Amino acid sequence: MSSEDARVLLNEIEGHLLIAAAREEGRTAAARFSAPFDWLTEGQREEVERRFESEYLALARNSWEHTAERAREVRGEYEEVHRALRRRLLAGWLLACAAVVAVGVVLLSLA
Repeated sequence: MSSEDARVLLNEIEGHLLIAAAREEGRTAAARFSAPFDWLTEGQREEVERRFESEYLALARNSWEHTAERAREVRGEYEEVHRALRRRLLAGWLLACAAVVAVGVVLLSLA
């Protein structure tokens, strides 16, 4: 198994764990939400909890997608800033080298 395969496998496992945790959070929140409605029948309570959990998961998925999209945007912005900084540093280094050579030439011509 290559390191890339291992990384993909770990990402998939992490995704499954996140979904399982979100489902459990959704179930817990649904039970808390429906608890005060003691007038609901058992079937009605189950339906309310099922719908609540489903909506909870949809909201969590939407939040994850927005977070991933923003992470991609920030990464692109960071990479562009990094490239610009590298260009500026290279230009500065080349300018400094040219200045050292120019000073050397001037000093040699004076000697």
